[in-house]
Amino acid sequence: MATSLKHKIVRIVISLILILIASWLSMNGQSTLTLILWFLAFVIGGYDKAIEGWTETIKSKSLNVEFLMILAATAAFITQDFAEGSILIFIFATSGVLEEYAKSKSEKAFKALLELSPQKAIKLVDGQEIEVDIAGLNINDHVIVKVGQQVPVDGVIVQGTSTLNEAVITGEYLPVVKATSDKVYAGSINVESIIEVLVTIDPSQSVVNKIVEFVKEAQNKKTKSETFIDHFESIYVYVVLFISGAFMIIPPLLGWLPWGDAFYRGVIVLVVGSPCAVVASITPAILSSLSNAASKGILIKGGESLEVLNGIKVVMFDKTGTITKGEPMVEHILYQKGYDEAWLNQVMVSMERQSSHPLAKAIVSYFKDIESIDLVTKEEAGYGLITQIDQHTIHMGRFSGSEACEFEDIKDSSVVNLVIDELCVAKVFLKDQLREGTKQTMQSLQSMGLVPVLVSGDRRESVESMAVLASIDHLHYECLPQDKVKLIEKYQTEYGPVMMVGDGINDAPSLALANIGVAMGSATDVSLETADIVLTQNSLNAILKLKDLAKRMRNIINQNLAFSILVITTLMISNVFGLIALPEGVVAHELSTILVIINSLRLLRVNLASSS
Repeated sequence: MATSLKHKIVRIVISLILILIASWLSMNGQSTLTLILWFLAFVIGGYDKAIEGWTETIKSKSLNVEFLMILAATAAFITQDFAEGSILIFIFATSGVLEEYAKSKSEKAFKALLELSPQKAIKLVDGQEIEVDIAGLNINDHVIVKVGQQVPVDGVIVQGTSTLNEAVITGEYLPVVKATSDKVYAGSINVESIIEVLVTIDPSQSVVNKIVEFVKEAQNKKTKSETFIDHFESIYVYVVLFISGAFMIIPPLLGWLPWGDAFYRGVIVLVVGSPCAVVASITPAILSSLSNAASKGILIKGGESLEVLNGIKVVMFDKTGTITKGEPMVEHILYQKGYDEAWLNQVMVSMERQSSHPLAKAIVSYFKDIESIDLVTKEEAGYGLITQIDQHTIHMGRFSGSEACEFEDIKDSSVVNLVIDELCVAKVFLKDQLREGTKQTMQSLQSMGLVPVLVSGDRRESVESMAVLASIDHLHYECLPQDKVKLIEKYQTEYGPVMMVGDGINDAPSLALANIGVAMGSATDVSLETADIVLTQNSLNAILKLKDLAKRMRNIINQNLAFSILVITTLMISNVFGLIALPEGVVAHELSTILVIINSLRLLRVNLASSS
């Protein structure tokens, strides 16, 4: 809790104590002492709001709610309603502190994210360990990460094997085993043993720093609703002042009310007509929603994205790395007759262990229990690896050989051939895997009336295969980045607002053009910068949570606005007929403000719907 907030709480507590003492003393009639106590309660309780209102008035050059309430309390003192004036200021200050507390509570997850970025690193220089600031590191530097420390940079492990907790980046609470050549991310925690990491990305551009910038942007970005309310407040304050002044002057001139009663009714207008609850109806709800999403691994640049989400009609998905894991797996292996399959397996895994290609890693993972053969390979760019064993030339990769195998390729799979002396002796078929829960997510989106669309640069067979597995009816294949942009424009024209979900650099133009751009947490830097929302857990199920959160936020805001407007209208009409006194007006009006804030805070804890 911020120090300034503590001071405000202390002041309203002192104001409350003074009010209680003055109330007790005034039971025996007003005295100079009780008047002094009422005045002190008024000044101490209203100090913060008065300063806030005065500062904002000078800054915006227009009156505001704070000015209106201070004026109302002052007018109550003029009419010798000392208790009402002091209590009005006390409740107004209390609702202000409650709103600030709600804001600080809803920003808790954001502040935690802002503290993720490491500040120090242990740099390895000529075999010596030197502690340096993160800003002092450069690409190709080597850093040591000891057990219990945060990984300071995005990089690659060059020595050691350990278990890392990447929850702050991916949201996955289970530690992940990392070995040589594996990527690591700044902010992850080293759990098991010392590792040496090569810096591959400028520290200022690390994933965790991009998350921090994302969060800062979310905090400072106002929605259209908030902007409208700010504009509404600046005009409405003058309307209330006009109505209050008219109440004080017109009825006495028409002989309807005495001057004293008219002034009193005008003071009530200042109190009950103030738009405090209306102003507090939106921002706490938005901040609570953003905080809830952040706690679930969903980073949103601003509340406006949640507002737009309610109108989305089409959800367009990239294929590789979005609806699929982006990690090929061995599905099937075919062998030429007459060859020892166990030996061929040894040859394949021994060669592929010397490559960093994703297909090679998948093959090595598939044959993880097979021992290697000592051999030396060389790489032929675009084709694969070559080696010599017992005067035999062996190729592994895209080589086909002059003599065809007896088996055909599977159309929607990637193929790696093992060729010995121009004869294809084995084919490894690999295929990207659909993310878990993708089919259920698509079915849930369809049940909501949304249109899922699959768009990819891959060939037709591969895209059609994944579309069938994911239950997506609308699909487009062999699309270049500019084709994806045209498709978004087409769907926007035919259906309405479009959400684009992607992860590659070729998705960046689409993410920027779509009404809502969503990037997977494994996305490229450009995609993260152009997206409105980032799913750090790489789970498409988060799309359903987003839709649910957006709907709940809209409902809460509508409830708040309807309730606050109803309260103001009821109190204003009651005042016209003299059915309400100042104390009742003060309590009803200020309680309505507190209630809408509490209603908004429900969004902090609400459980979001997901696919079943």
